[in-house]
Amino acid sequence: MSSDNRYRACVVGLGSMGMGAARSCLAAGLATYGADLNPAACQALTEAGAVAAGPDASAFAGELDAVLLLVVNAAQCRAVLLGENGLARKLRPGTGVMVSATISAADSRALAAELEAMGLLMLDAPVSGGAAKAAAGQMTVMASGPKQAFDRLRPVLDAVAGKVYEIGDEIGLGATVKIIHQLLAGVHIAAGAEAMALAAKAGIPLGTMYEVVTNAAGNSWMFENRMKHVVDGDYTPHSAVDIFVKDLRLVTETALSLGFPLPLASTAYTMFANASNAGHGREDDAAVIKTFAGIELPGVEGKTR
Repeated sequence: MSSDNRYRACVVGLGSMGMGAARSCLAAGLATYGADLNPAACQALTEAGAVAAGPDASAFAGELDAVLLLVVNAAQCRAVLLGENGLARKLRPGTGVMVSATISAADSRALAAELEAMGLLMLDAPVSGGAAKAAAGQMTVMASGPKQAFDRLRPVLDAVAGKVYEIGDEIGLGATVKIIHQLLAGVHIAAGAEAMALAAKAGIPLGTMYEVVTNAAGNSWMFENRMKHVVDGDYTPHSAVDIFVKDLRLVTETALSLGFPLPLASTAYTMFANASNAGHGREDDAAVIKTFAGIELPGVEGKTR
């Protein structure tokens, strides 16, 4: 065990958000570790100054003060923490576990109950802001959980977040706030794609349409960010179509559990599901525009069918 007595945090999931969060922990002076199945990501984090990084955190689990999960879904959270080679059993009692994947409130509560039984402190703490804000340590965190969990994870929160909203002490509230946020994000992307598709059909240059909207009242952060990808014809996945298939499914399932109608979110879910079924699931979520028929898009050969 290292004699370094700095606060020791491990980021599990070194994708665009996770890598940014891990680098923010390094910048804040935390002894930082990483875990990801991608060896290139682990190497990049080690070269940036991490104490260690590898396919799992087993080798250094007993040294950690905190674990930050930035994986894709509840199944991955459960596999990392409670699977056959689960991390939770190797952590010291009192270790903070910050679950920042977008998952349902029910999954969040179930995870918290199992971790609490093992003496661990869980924070239900989804995040937003994209790769750029993650890299700058300026993510927005919407968190709920016991005060002890907030206190234990405060160094991580300070390192990765520009804003921390402490929603309450009930696990699941943070997850619900994030799901409602994703309703807006998904609908904004779908609406932006629809608007740009209409512009393409009308023969309006998409660069011109983009400039008009981003300097007028119809703009949104999602339009400005994602529709630039359409104008550039670049669908490199920063956040993939399939992410919003999953997130908008969570939105609709949450609404169903409350007996509440969500007509716009339901339509947006269908649009993303159609894009995924058409083979665009791993492309940037702006690729939802490719499901509109009879239009020409920058960087896409011929007309969409």
